[in-house]
Amino acid sequence: MKKAGWVGMTFLLAISLMTAGCGGGGSDAGSSDEVQQVLKLNLSNGEPTSIDPAKAFDDDSMEVVNNLFEGLTRLDKNHQPKPAVAERIEESEDGLTYTFHLRDNAKWSNGEPVTAEDFEYAWKRVMDPETASSASHLMFFIKNAEDYNEGKASVDEVGVEAKDDKTLVVELEEPTPFFVQLTAYTPFAPVYKKGVEGEKNPFGAAKGYVSNGPFKIKSWKHDDKIVAEKNEHYREADRVQLATIQWKMVTEATTAYQMYQSGELHMGEAPGEIPTDLTPRLIENGKAQVTDSSGLEFYRFNVEEEPFTNKKIRKAFALAIDRKAIVEQVVQGGQKPAYAFVAPGTVSRAGDFRKNGKDYVQDDQIEQAKQLLKEGMEEEGWEKLPKVTILYNSDDKHKKVAEAIQEMWRKHLSADVELQSREVKVYFDDQKSGNYVVSRSSFLPDYNDPYNYLESFQSDHSMNRTGWRDEIYDQLLEQARGETEEEKRMELLHQAEARLLEEMPIFPLYYYNSVVIQKPGVKNILRHIVGPNDYRFAKITSAE
Repeated sequence: MKKAGWVGMTFLLAISLMTAGCGGGGSDAGSSDEVQQVLKLNLSNGEPTSIDPAKAFDDDSMEVVNNLFEGLTRLDKNHQPKPAVAERIEESEDGLTYTFHLRDNAKWSNGEPVTAEDFEYAWKRVMDPETASSASHLMFFIKNAEDYNEGKASVDEVGVEAKDDKTLVVELEEPTPFFVQLTAYTPFAPVYKKGVEGEKNPFGAAKGYVSNGPFKIKSWKHDDKIVAEKNEHYREADRVQLATIQWKMVTEATTAYQMYQSGELHMGEAPGEIPTDLTPRLIENGKAQVTDSSGLEFYRFNVEEEPFTNKKIRKAFALAIDRKAIVEQVVQGGQKPAYAFVAPGTVSRAGDFRKNGKDYVQDDQIEQAKQLLKEGMEEEGWEKLPKVTILYNSDDKHKKVAEAIQEMWRKHLSADVELQSREVKVYFDDQKSGNYVVSRSSFLPDYNDPYNYLESFQSDHSMNRTGWRDEIYDQLLEQARGETEEEKRMELLHQAEARLLEEMPIFPLYYYNSVVIQKPGVKNILRHIVGPNDYRFAKITSAE
């Protein structure tokens, strides 16, 4: 989900998806005189907000952390969690207790063994309200984690315990089928307790930075560059091909693209490293590759503001949008129109949620939209439709999309629509406080499960922000959260999605994708639909 804006998490697709085995069998990293095994990358948002696993919760920061650390599991080429630091995982019959048995060869970059206590300490540190981690909510599936975060329980009551150096036992609040997947994401990484405890900023500099992943930090010049090198103590160090990774911090897309062209960068992603006006042409001539990503662009209705207090009017406005035209003529980044909410590629044990679901809106429903508007206005006793204002954060693309929607609503519904641009902070403040009528929005999942998409619109959820409250929807999500049978859980979530798009407090616009430029000599980068890029088995086969 890099550059689409993870969060998320985030928690964040494949261009060169190859099996992990493709990275092995070669000479030692950096031994070739012809091709240096130095991968040159960029962080388009500049200096990472943090490279502390507990606090790294934006795309760039998570990418760095993901390659410096390793959790109990790691996502494979099919985006599924596989044992990493954990050698073996046991799940109780009731789905409430997980026991993780750690590998003997899991070590820190200083050569010391990684212990279960390091995981217990790290996870409780994320939950600790003093840490102020944006990822703390991902821990709330664990027994008493939310209560501890809110000061209602002690740390000793949290359901995470190191039974011994190699055994971690985790108790959950409810059965959570995707819990093992969560352990692959960066907030669930261990931290070196002896190097963190009592330190004010243990992850603020290269000196003293201890990690357990395929790479370890070598240098960090703030606001300029992070350099990581192969970690010789990593459990699969013999399969790591790269000698070093360099992350530059160039925030201007045109400059980053020029660096890519000159060979100073090996790859780039839109929009951060590809100028917006170049993206369609690069896609058309095959110089940029488009693959599925996670999340979507959507719009919120404020159901407490006229005219969107009326469900039929909300549906009328949702159906009067030509999503295909917006994707092809306005955004022009190879995205897919969204006719439902949960994005394609969102998988569970039952498979891809979208493939087993259906579309709820279409592009040819203008007459139905007009009829619904007429019925809604009759119900409200309105002869004239109240003025509609679209709130969006300042950005040229967002402006063009809002203008296209404005024209569609004017043309098809005779609506008086005003545009309201705000700087990011003001925009978010207005959205959170309900100071809007219609608001441009986006969603990036924290983990790859449909529940993560749909939980946001429960009545009291902080991400709802629409004023919409629905007991039926809340009950469906509550039932799904406690359901242990996967087919039944998916059925409940499909019902919830149908309910959401029947009531229409939001309307989907298009699904996000990833537009990537990459030098042909760079191989084996593992990209995930949700989660940061993985470079542990990447290699460079030519200087071009």
